[in-house]
This record gives sequence, C-alpha cells and structure tokens, in this order.
Amino acid sequence: MLVRTLFSILLVALSASATWAQDPTAVDPDHYKLVFENDQARVLRVHYGPGEKSVMHEHPAGVVISLTTQTWLMQSPDGTSADALTEANVPFWTDAVVHLPENPSDEAGEAILVEFKKHYDKKHHDDHEDDHDDDY
Repeated sequence: MLVRTLFSILLVALSASATWAQDPTAVDPDHYKLVFENDQARVLRVHYGPGEKSVMHEHPAGVVISLTTQTWLMQSPDGTSADALTEANVPFWTDAVVHLPENPSDEAGEAILVEFKKHYDKKHHDDHEDDHDDDY
C-alpha cells in the first residue's frame, strides 16, 4: 500500500513538472499563434486581451517586437513577480525564460516574438568571417 501511494505521488509530481514549463503554443494557444517556423527560428503572434493571464510556460532566447505600449505582470516559477514595460514598435532582446505573463491593463497587448532555435556558433563565424565581409 505504501509503495502504491508513493508511486502515485511520484506520478503526480512528474506530471506537474512536465506541464510546469512548456511551449506556449501548446499550453496557451489562445494567446500564442505560430506564424512562421524553419530550422533556425520560429515567429509567434502574441495577443492578450484586457486582464487576461497565461499559464506557466517557457521561451528560448529571442527578439520581441511589441505592437502596443504595455505594462505586463510577469510571474516566475518561484512565485515572485515583476512589472515589465514594453513600448510599441521598439524591439528588444530577451534571454530564455520561464514565466507566467498577465495583462493587467484594460487594453489589449500584442507582440511579435522571434524565438531562435540554435545558439550562435562563434567558431563557425570566425572560420568564415572573410567569406562575409560584404554581407554587412
């Protein structure tokens, strides 16, 4: 009986951790829509109505282009939260993150999120730097 109970608790814990931080298009498709994807990146359209809240999910590093000026409430897995201000049409870098966003505003918030799938390979860049002098 004790073994069965411990096994049940373990299964619940594993299930909770598996859903704790996941792909936002899978766990929150109402707010995150895939609009483009290839082997290098994917682009998500983000839309939160007034007062809407997400679920805990994760993003790899990427670039966000906010389409609205917005103050978001971002909750971390440890339960802490902080405000994050985004300005319309001002792109910014974001490191990989696990969070639960909320739009506490009475207006909709929208953004385009470009998530990168591969890390920058500095050695590859340095090996081929002369090949790309005219690319910039």
